[in-house]
Amino acid sequence: MHSSDALYLFNEGRNFQAYRLLGAHPSDGGTVFRVWAPNAGRVSVVGDFNGWRGGVDALHPLGSSGVWETTVAAAQPGNLYRFEIVNRHSGAKLIKSDPYGRGFEMRPGSAAYIAAPSRHVWGDADWLARRAAWDWQHEPVNIYELHPGSWMRHPDGKPYLWRELAERLVPYAVDQGYTHLELLPVTEHPLDESWGYQTTGYFAPTSRYGSPDDLRFFIDACHQAGLGVILDWVPGHFPQDDWALARYDGTALYEHEDPRLGLHADWGTHIFNYGRHEVRSFLFSSAYWWLAEFHFDGLRVDAVASMLYLDYSRKAGEWLPNKFGGRENLDAVDFLKDLNTMVHAEFPGALTIAEESTAWPLVSRPTYVGGLGFSMKWNMGWMNDSLRYFQRDPIYRRWHHDELTFGQVYAYSENYVLPFSHDEVVHGKRSLLGKMPGDAWQRFANLRLLLAWQACTPGKK
Repeated sequence: MHSSDALYLFNEGRNFQAYRLLGAHPSDGGTVFRVWAPNAGRVSVVGDFNGWRGGVDALHPLGSSGVWETTVAAAQPGNLYRFEIVNRHSGAKLIKSDPYGRGFEMRPGSAAYIAAPSRHVWGDADWLARRAAWDWQHEPVNIYELHPGSWMRHPDGKPYLWRELAERLVPYAVDQGYTHLELLPVTEHPLDESWGYQTTGYFAPTSRYGSPDDLRFFIDACHQAGLGVILDWVPGHFPQDDWALARYDGTALYEHEDPRLGLHADWGTHIFNYGRHEVRSFLFSSAYWWLAEFHFDGLRVDAVASMLYLDYSRKAGEWLPNKFGGRENLDAVDFLKDLNTMVHAEFPGALTIAEESTAWPLVSRPTYVGGLGFSMKWNMGWMNDSLRYFQRDPIYRRWHHDELTFGQVYAYSENYVLPFSHDEVVHGKRSLLGKMPGDAWQRFANLRLLLAWQACTPGKK
């Protein structure tokens, strides 16, 4: 795509492959750097190729697009870099990571590195062809959700790397009868304890488990073994780290200026401005990147309820209504509809799954009938009712069968997937086995019964 066309679509919010335009792109003449910073007065790229000195390799603006560009002959794949941005109003100098960076140094460092083109040769053409013709609504779906860093560890506490997981995890999941793996976010993030939900690199696999090509190798191995791979993707919020997306050019660029619109106080994170065209291009392109470049088979979209409601986890006076006076985030609704339309059009057979915990209608119905367009929705009500029932001593359960039957009242209003979420076993909530009543034998028996209940209940697993 010609750069002027790419720039136009980026500014229009319709560039689904903005990663081809922005970021760091090595070529025979060095590396081309581009970054969106419309309120900057001066932008430079600093890195280990110029001694991290600002002003040495300055970028120039591309018209009125807000995008800055330069080519640095000395910058080569593997070099670390950041952008030095001087705000044109305040003169404040900011040192920022690249929002489109394709790889970052190992924590606690946070500089991006110039990524060489992938050398992985895919061997999953048969899988992708089968996926495109897959009638997922009438086929079994049994998803194994896991955090790659804690599924299995070496004796010294180090996590398994992608190629080691391909040897250990893939045969285990196949043997257990799973159809898909669902990876908690593997997008780059600064904090191990966040499980990946505080994403700072929307185009970069975390460096914790190996290189980007190692992740491609793992997904390829899954596909050749008959396993799909779903990515837990987080467009609902981003952390406030001052080296990342927050106030990127000295202004609220990716977020809202007003904290009543742009801040999740519970999580200490910013909310994306879904109405800003360039932010939409950024998020669309992130989704496209993982599905196209890494062959993921779908996206589980985190915290959709927090995106849909302007008053999510807010008291009166802490939020602003939409233009009609309601509490619905109309920009987020439009974004999700367009996201799902794009994914289903561009990646036949790929799934989009909403973690949505309210009664918002038509989450998993097509956009042309007024739905949000997701393939499936997590059934959080079923999960909470089932866990509440099974945590009771069996002697008391006869008075609480409504906790098992109530789910059937709404079970067919959406394409539901029945989850036992990672959120239910964290922060002292105990494991599934630990939730069960009785002695050790009874706990295992109750857990077998719980899993049988899940397997026999209508819905994906």
